[in-house]
Amino acid sequence: MPALRPLLLALGLAVGATAFAQAPAAAPLPTVWDLKPIFASEGDWDAARKALVAELPQLQALKGTLGRSPAAFRAGLERLSRAAQAWEKVQVYAYLQQSTDNRNATYQERGNLVAALGGQYAAATAWLEPEIQQIGAAKVQGFIKAEPTLKVHAERLRNILRRQAHTLSAETEAAIAALAPIRAATAQVRTLLVDADMRWPELQIDGKTEKVDDTRYGLLRQHPERAVREQVFKAFFGALGQYENSFGATLANTVQDGTVMAGLRKHKSAVAASLDGEEIPEAVSRTLVAEVHNGLPTLHRYFKLRQKMLGLPDLAYHDIYPALVKQSKSYSLEEAARLTVEATKPLGADYQRLLQGALSAGTMHALPAEGKSGGAYQWGVYGKTPYVFLNHQNDFESVSTFAHEWGHGIHTALVNEGQPYETANYATFVAEIASTANELLLSQHMQRQAQSKEEKLYQLGYALERLRSTFFRQAMFGEFELMTHDAAAKGEALSGKRFTEMYCGLLKQYHGHEQGVMKIDPAYCSEWAFIPHFYRPFYVYQYATSITAALHFAERVQADPSGAAAKVFLDTLRLGSTVPPYAALKRAGLDMASPAPYRTLVAKMNAIMDEMETLLAQP
Repeated sequence: MPALRPLLLALGLAVGATAFAQAPAAAPLPTVWDLKPIFASEGDWDAARKALVAELPQLQALKGTLGRSPAAFRAGLERLSRAAQAWEKVQVYAYLQQSTDNRNATYQERGNLVAALGGQYAAATAWLEPEIQQIGAAKVQGFIKAEPTLKVHAERLRNILRRQAHTLSAETEAAIAALAPIRAATAQVRTLLVDADMRWPELQIDGKTEKVDDTRYGLLRQHPERAVREQVFKAFFGALGQYENSFGATLANTVQDGTVMAGLRKHKSAVAASLDGEEIPEAVSRTLVAEVHNGLPTLHRYFKLRQKMLGLPDLAYHDIYPALVKQSKSYSLEEAARLTVEATKPLGADYQRLLQGALSAGTMHALPAEGKSGGAYQWGVYGKTPYVFLNHQNDFESVSTFAHEWGHGIHTALVNEGQPYETANYATFVAEIASTANELLLSQHMQRQAQSKEEKLYQLGYALERLRSTFFRQAMFGEFELMTHDAAAKGEALSGKRFTEMYCGLLKQYHGHEQGVMKIDPAYCSEWAFIPHFYRPFYVYQYATSITAALHFAERVQADPSGAAAKVFLDTLRLGSTVPPYAALKRAGLDMASPAPYRTLVAKMNAIMDEMETLLAQP
């Protein structure tokens, strides 16, 4: 999962670390994080929250003062920046706590307090963008020339001025901002339903009672026995399906929210509004969808190879996840750390320094627990070691997730070392490249280290599945989001049943149901309810673009022992928010609006399958 980002604030937020200890990672690694670097105690957190509440009227009082002089402009922006950093700390601390145990009533209450404060904070600063737009570009540029310290705000100011056509009046912006906690509530309802309230089924598997919840499902679906996998899928999706109406209501609200907001801000669609936020050309999204559809024959080739290698008479949806070659090896958290360090050595000494220091800092919450959120993420506050949230389960998937999340973490560290707070934020479009590149470097490292034909086939199969799941699957999710938002824009009724019908059509198209490649059981078409990213609309397509870009960089880094390619890659990550993400990649030699990068990825999948088939033909 991607690094979670704070709510969009007037001056933007940054996450992560600036400096770490340089000692190598210790063994065993800490598995429960220490939040004291953020706040020494819960009392300190509450005091900071109350201080920020008290500060809000002063932030509101800045309205109308920024245009008076260059000095007033600088003083106002600096005060807002300090408040943004204070809000970041309060928000992150509460979120990190709650995600470790969603059952804890105190943590829930803190989360609610933060949600309310987020709305109050946004309302108190909602006047900023309209006021800067009213001041105008010429006067803003004059202020920056007169006050050179304002240069740290220059890119943010450019973006504010660029968005003038989509910015409403200060009063309207304040009203929308005040509604932020209510608008975000459906995602929280979904989280509590899945992680706290649902009663997940239990199955007897390999002589043990297994709870088939959203954390264990990811591991159990890889079971080598087909009958067990089918049992797991039917239990898991049966549980989701019982709540189809509830999940449908929460997701429909999210879709309607995005559609209404796009209309209010005079965007032609919700997806256009999303792309405009990070200045991503619409050609990127359109090219991705076109190239994914062109690549479906390669995806279907992979499914046929999977069926052959698993020795199955046919292929079903519950046959996607088991390894193509059995591997019983277990990977401890320490082994995951060691492999990640080794795999990222081509990225150079600075990367290693930051990674090894961070691993010893005690900022991971690593193991599954009752009430803990599923998945993985990275988050933190400026000037501190980033926090990484995992559900490590000792399989290779967990090793890859470890590498992924620490890719986010060290991206954060690189940006924070090179940028002031005001430009230390970074776009999702680039964030997922940093994390996915780590996964690809790990995969390449494991392929080189393979000691047998079977081990090599396992790693090649894993690499192939990673490309399948991150490129094709995430693009499918993106298409689902387009369909749901298009339906809302047309005034069509949305419900859990309607979402299931839409999703089922895409499942069948992508997986070759009509072509006889894979049978899709209608019972599994409730999978949309399992995907939390749908509550952050138009996020998931960036996984597909990111693995495409990450493959471009990873292959060049591996092929260039001089370190020049690694420098280009890391310098791109260090840019933070000083350059728009699409432009930053184009500067590094990668045009994500052109078909070439996507075709390279599909060709890579075919090359992996060629290699696997050659190995399979050997005695």
